[in-house]
Amino acid sequence: MLVLTRKVNQSIIIGDEVEVIVLEVRGEQVRLGIKAPRNVTVHRQEIYDQIQDENKTASDTDVSDVPD
Repeated sequence: MLVLTRKVNQSIIIGDEVEVIVLEVRGEQVRLGIKAPRNVTVHRQEIYDQIQDENKTASDTDVSDVPD
């Protein structure tokens, strides 16, 4: 894992198209802004995990479970 230190209004660039900007730091919370092309999906980790779980559940569905 790469660990970087940034201050408010500083950013990092991921690849050629994604920029992550530190907008605000309040106690233990950090607000980030993410600039990315529309075709790049951006999710919080917990939402991404839920999507992956739902996709796995859907792929495990038996054809006989689907009504005609």
